[in-house]
Amino acid sequence: MISVFKKVWLFSGCEQSNIKKSVILGFFNAIFNTLQVGAIYVVLKALIENNSSVSVAGQAFGLMFASILGKIVTQYYSQLQRTHAGYFMVADKRIYIGNKLKLVPMGFFNRNSLGNITAIATTILSDVENTAPVVLVTTLGGFLNAIVFSIVILLFDWRIGLIVLAGMLVFLGITALMEKKSRKDAPQRQVAQGLLVESVLETIQGMSVVKAFNLDSEKNKKVDKAIYKSCDKNMTLEKAMTPYIALQQTVLNLFSVLIMLAAIMLYLNGAMSLVNCLMMQIVSFIVYEHLKSAGSGTAMLRLTETSIDRANDIDSVPIMDEGGRSITPTKHDIEFENVSFAYEKRLVLNNISFRIPEKTMTAIVGPSGSGKTTLCNLIARFWDADTGKVFIGEHNVKEYTLNSLLANVSMVFQNVYLFADTIENNIKFGKPDATHEEVVTAAKKACCDDFISALPEGYNTMIGEGGASLSGGEKQRISIARAMLKDAPIVIFDEATANVDPENEERLQLAIETLTHNKTIIMIAHRLKTVRNADQILVLKDGEIVQNGVHNELIRQKGIYADFVSGRKSAIGWKI
Repeated sequence: MISVFKKVWLFSGCEQSNIKKSVILGFFNAIFNTLQVGAIYVVLKALIENNSSVSVAGQAFGLMFASILGKIVTQYYSQLQRTHAGYFMVADKRIYIGNKLKLVPMGFFNRNSLGNITAIATTILSDVENTAPVVLVTTLGGFLNAIVFSIVILLFDWRIGLIVLAGMLVFLGITALMEKKSRKDAPQRQVAQGLLVESVLETIQGMSVVKAFNLDSEKNKKVDKAIYKSCDKNMTLEKAMTPYIALQQTVLNLFSVLIMLAAIMLYLNGAMSLVNCLMMQIVSFIVYEHLKSAGSGTAMLRLTETSIDRANDIDSVPIMDEGGRSITPTKHDIEFENVSFAYEKRLVLNNISFRIPEKTMTAIVGPSGSGKTTLCNLIARFWDADTGKVFIGEHNVKEYTLNSLLANVSMVFQNVYLFADTIENNIKFGKPDATHEEVVTAAKKACCDDFISALPEGYNTMIGEGGASLSGGEKQRISIARAMLKDAPIVIFDEATANVDPENEERLQLAIETLTHNKTIIMIAHRLKTVRNADQILVLKDGEIVQNGVHNELIRQKGIYADFVSGRKSAIGWKI
């Protein structure tokens, strides 16, 4: 149990001061709680000794009033501090996870399912969010009250005090056994929760495929199985805890009876006064009440610990920004020096070396799977090369912080992702502090102002997650407007015009020329006219550069580029 409190303490981070305040206030709350017993004792003694008077009533009233007022104030502020700590430490962890995921290599997302990451950020941390305050308020508060009560009773009558302490020790022993049991079942419950989130996300994201191939029943079986498994693991955990909780309550009730019997025996033997004996009868009913409440909270201790452990798994993920420094390069040429890269065990780039001079355009040509997109991702450091070096300016990309590196790079992808936000804010991803006028100017250059203005709320129109309410061409043009607004010195196009309709392609090409003026350009495209005027064309095959030159040179050489242009080889599956 102490280990769980320690983990909650370490996990709380900036909220530790609130937990400290809460514990101190909880201690005073326990003291104020014992004043009620003092008030009862004053009244009981006066009645037995037939010594009722206004002064005695005043003493009892004063003690009770101080107890009630003190409990209200300390309970209010103590619970407020603990609850604040519980919710805000989870909020801080979610923000930390979000920031860290920006710095991890893309391979992390391949090895860890979206459902697992989502489960950690949602349900797993929700468990901490919901249980940590209960553990802190109920369990810690219960133990504080029980400890203070025990000290008071020990001072009042050490014999009864020893019985109270014995009951607490037996209770703690049962709690230890319960924790040991939950150590096995709680992690399985969390794994089942993660699988449930993963299955639901997978089904929702693949709903178009499910409908197109009529896989409803098959997919539902997978989701149903995950739901039932989650229910089963929750019930298993509940069934495992219930006997221990019942045993805790039984033991405390038995020791309450033992306190009553011991007090009666002491009175009958003349070793305890009548008033003290009657007082102990009353005490036996209330001494363990807070500990009983704490017992219900201890059932969640292991769940809290397991949730914290799962959330902290993110801490061990290596980031790509270690040792980086903020750099503003004086030049924006790009160089690959003996670069190799593999996804898991599949070699994608093999000993690649080339140089892209500053303010020139380089086109990348090759069949699908030749490594074109991977090559571009290494420049933006979505991945790190396994061997070799990638330079921007005179600096290895690993010398930059990711922020300072990506400040120099704009990327326009073939598969555009837009966020569930306004169109204007999606364009502002390129420059968060941009004015509305700057956004409109970029949109006009990217040929998307017309369709945006035609929308009911114009630039303030909310779009669905992923840009679901827009066509592929519209999303593509918004992504180009985003890149234009960022105005970075290096621009990478990954088949940027693939989803643009023919009537807008010519206008978009002019916009791209405007965007790329006086910049270092890398372009993956499938239209010949896009790369005909490139200053350099790199031809990739099986992760190697097999040709390098300009269009007029390569068209005369026997090889992949000439085969594609002349049409002597099938172009199916090929992209330039």
